[in-house]
Parts: sequence; C-alpha cells; structure tokens
Amino acid sequence: MEARILVVDDALDSWHLLSSILRTNHYQPIWAADGIQALSEARKHQPHVILLDLGLPGGDGFVVLERLKGNRLLSAIPVIVVTAQDPGVAEQKAREYGAIAFLRKPVKADELIATIQGVLGTQE
Repeated sequence: MEARILVVDDALDSWHLLSSILRTNHYQPIWAADGIQALSEARKHQPHVILLDLGLPGGDGFVVLERLKGNRLLSAIPVIVVTAQDPGVAEQKAREYGAIAFLRKPVKADELIATIQGVLGTQE
C-alpha cells in the first residue's frame, strides 16, 4: 500500500511539483490549499505524513501545525514543514510547534524523499 502524504500548499505550481515527486516515488499525494481544508483532509485520510507550507491564506501554517498537534486524532501524524520562509526563526518555531523536519523551497526531490523515508522509517 502506498503511503498517503497530505500536501498543504496554496500554490498550484508547488502542488504539481511535490505531487509529481511523490507519485514518482510511489506515494499517494492528497492536496489541501488552506488550513481548514488541511484539518478536514487530515481527519478524512489519516495521512502517513503531512507536508506543510507556512504561508497559507486564512491563517499561517503555524496555526495549522498547532491545531494538528493539539488534536488527539491527528497529533501523531508527522509534519514536515516545506516553505520559502527564512529558516532562521521559522525552523525553530516550527520545531517548537511539533514539526519533525524543515525543508526550504525550492525543495530538492532527493532531499524530500530522504526526509519522508526517514520519518516513515521511524514510525514502523
């Protein structure tokens, strides 16, 4: 069975790039364009990993991360932040909020897949 990866990103070009990388590596991508949709899709699909952009409409990714980690049904899902934001402050804050990894856009396919594999390997 393919691992389900929820990609939370409002930019269609990012979605196409990330979903292409995921499909090529035998993962099943699911898309959410904002925080509300992210929480709904996470509850519905129970993904194995969430890739979360921090720059989202209607509330930033930190709010989404906080809500995911505060929900007992979703809190165990590992979150990898994938963002164009400066890692200086954003990475530390993301980790404090519960992110397991932090990747900077534009993301390299091999780095993304290695991070996902590392996360999934620690779950099994």
